[in-house]
Parts: sequence; C-alpha cells; structure tokens
Amino acid sequence: MDRDDARPDLAPGAQSPMPNIFLSASRTADAPLDVIVLDALRAIREHLGMEVAFVSQFRDGRRYFRFIDSATENPPVTVGDSDPLEESYCQYVVDGRLPELIRDASQVPVALELPATTALPVGAHLSVALRLSDGRVYGTICCFSSKPDPTLNERDLALLHLFANFVSQQIERRLAADRARQAMAERVAAVLDAGAFSIVYQPIFHLVEGRILGFEALTRFSAEPARSPDVWFGEAAEVGLGEQLEMAAVGKALTGLDRLPAGVYLSLNVSPTHLLSGAVERALEGAPLERIVLEVTEHVPIADYPRFVAALEPLRRRGLRLAVDDAGAGYASFSHILQLGPDLIKLDVALTRNIDADRTRRSLAAALIRFAEETGSRIIAEGVETVAERDALLGLGVDMAQGYLLGRPVPIAEAAALLRPPYEGPEARKP
Repeated sequence: MDRDDARPDLAPGAQSPMPNIFLSASRTADAPLDVIVLDALRAIREHLGMEVAFVSQFRDGRRYFRFIDSATENPPVTVGDSDPLEESYCQYVVDGRLPELIRDASQVPVALELPATTALPVGAHLSVALRLSDGRVYGTICCFSSKPDPTLNERDLALLHLFANFVSQQIERRLAADRARQAMAERVAAVLDAGAFSIVYQPIFHLVEGRILGFEALTRFSAEPARSPDVWFGEAAEVGLGEQLEMAAVGKALTGLDRLPAGVYLSLNVSPTHLLSGAVERALEGAPLERIVLEVTEHVPIADYPRFVAALEPLRRRGLRLAVDDAGAGYASFSHILQLGPDLIKLDVALTRNIDADRTRRSLAAALIRFAEETGSRIIAEGVETVAERDALLGLGVDMAQGYLLGRPVPIAEAAALLRPPYEGPEARKP
C-alpha cells in the first residue's frame, strides 16, 4: 500500500479526524500554547509523512521560527532563528508567488530562485497562512521534506488548512491573553507610580474591657477601574509585581504606627511567598516588632511549612506575633493553625455571621476556641455586625473582636482619635 492509499479519504466538506487526536490529547482549554501547537505539528507532520513541520511568525520584515517538530534530532531550522521574509517560502506562498502545495520544488522555477531550495534542501513543501480574525497574517504553518513526494494531493492541503485554522485560533487566544496581561501590568505599575492607594485602620476590641487593643491595616485603592483590594493584589501577583505592591502597602501602613500609643499593635496582611523571599523582614526593619502582628490568610497556600516557620522564627524571637486569618473558611486554615502554632486565630466572617442563630457555627467556633485554649493561642472574631453576634461570641468565651458593629476601617487620624479617653467604641462593651 503506498502512502496515498494509506491516507483517509475525505468526502467534500468533510473534516479530517486528525484534529480530534491532538484536541483530546492537549486538553486545549488548559494546556499551554506550546503543548497545543507542538501536538498539532506532530500530528500533521506524521500524517503527511514529512520530515519537518513548523509555525513561523512574520515580524519586522523577518520570519521567526516559533514552533518546530522534526523527525530528526537535528532539524535544519531551530526555534528562535529568523531569516529575511523575502528569502522565504512562507512569504512567497502568502503573496501567491508560490503554490501552497509543492510536490517537487526542483520542478518549480520560482522555488529554485530561493536559496533554501538547494541549501536545506527542500523537496516537497506545504505551507498555509495563519490568519487572525481581523485578517492579519500572523505567519504560516509549513511542512517540508528534503525529497520530493508525488503522492501529496489536495486532501493533504485541505487538512493543513484545517490545522492552520485551529492553530490560528490558539495563537489568537494567546495574543489576547498577552494583551490582557500587558494591560494588567500597566494598571498595577500606574498604581505603584502614583501611589494610588491608601491605608485604613480597623479597630480590634477587647469586648469585656471595651478598649481597643490594635488595628488591622487594610488597603484601599483609588485608581480606575474600581475593584476590590484582593483583585488588585491578585493582578499584581499575576504580572510579577505582587511583592512590590504588597511591600509598598506594608510600608505605608507602618507610617501610622507612630500615631498610635505604644500599647496598641498593628496587624498586617502578608503573603507567605514574600516572607520566604525576605521582603517582609526588609520591610519591617527598624519597626517595633512587639507591636506587629502578621496575618496569613487561609486563601494562600504554604508549600513548605518548615521553611516558612524557619523564616518567621527570627522575627518571632524579637516579639512579632503571627495570626492565622479566615479560620473556619476552609481546610487550609486548619493546616496553617496546626503547622504554624499562631499566637492569634481569627475566626472568619463566614463563621461569625449569624452565629447567635446557628448551632453548627457555634459548635465549630467552640471547637476552635477550645483548641486555642489548649495551645496558648487567642481568638479574634472577625466581621461582627450585630449585638446578638457579639453576645453569642462573648458567651463562647471570645473576648477579642472586630467588625462594623465595633468600628469601621478609618484613616489613621480618625483611628488615633478613637483612642482618646473616654472612648470605648459604640458596641465594644457588653451592657
């Protein structure tokens, strides 16, 4: 059986089964672009029996080899290489000076004008333009062999067109993602350059004594588009500016410490990654660590607990305290509590909300409170918004809390004013 007979017959308008081979293997919804495209190149190259398949990009008058699949260990072209477009088969095909399907380049006079025909050499060649949805040509998808192949036919070219359409879609998806990422990076960089964020301070009360023990520093962004702080920090992390933005926020928060009495502490939210990198320690240099609490959220995983504990230890020896935030929100918070031995455990708002009317919430909170008593940690309830919630927490033995019932986040001047006697907070003390 010759190779032409081995190829599947396609009825007019029918689609080759070949795309399904790499579509399922690559899991295109999640796979990186290079995996998707290389799977596609390998599938088409092997199906056509060619030696080399590649995707090129046209840019600034040159052809760049972006993806290559080869039957040999040392292909004649290498990823990242480039050459003048005007000396390439790719440009000639896109311009219509060469046909998309060439069975024997030595029999095509125009092909013989190109140095690659004899230098590589090129025998059989197929090439199809990769067109984006706006009509622009990104580059080409090409297959070639050093020897002629008289069995190549229009079905093979139709299949390559099908693959080219698929690869174009994947490349366009990547280009769109790159543009979105660039816009994201520019937004975050603009925030950093302009300092377009401020710090507000939410009081943390001793419920029994009715006094403020400390403040949690929270970041508020004034830049457009308006979005929550977690989105800004998430975008910063995604574009490699997470440490820079978070440490800028920490630095700005620390400036408020001088406005607060010596007995009042400041709680800062930090990412484990930035503690491990040494950025947090550098940001806290010179700060009174006995007045600092670092909060680690359950939403950020810690891959290496021993390393994290080791990085934190010098700071804790100098008086810094550790809080695990969002306790009760998910599995990770319990893992943090067990592995890190925090000084403070902050009950998540999902646990404190309606705790007065929900026996399940009270039971879980009671278990965490008992655990804290046994391990020497203290409990802080977050998100307390009603007198009934406050009273239920007091009944469970929780004497530290924060929330809108007790005090909203405010600028440092207002936060400092809260500490002037005889202020005790609107609902800080149970009657």
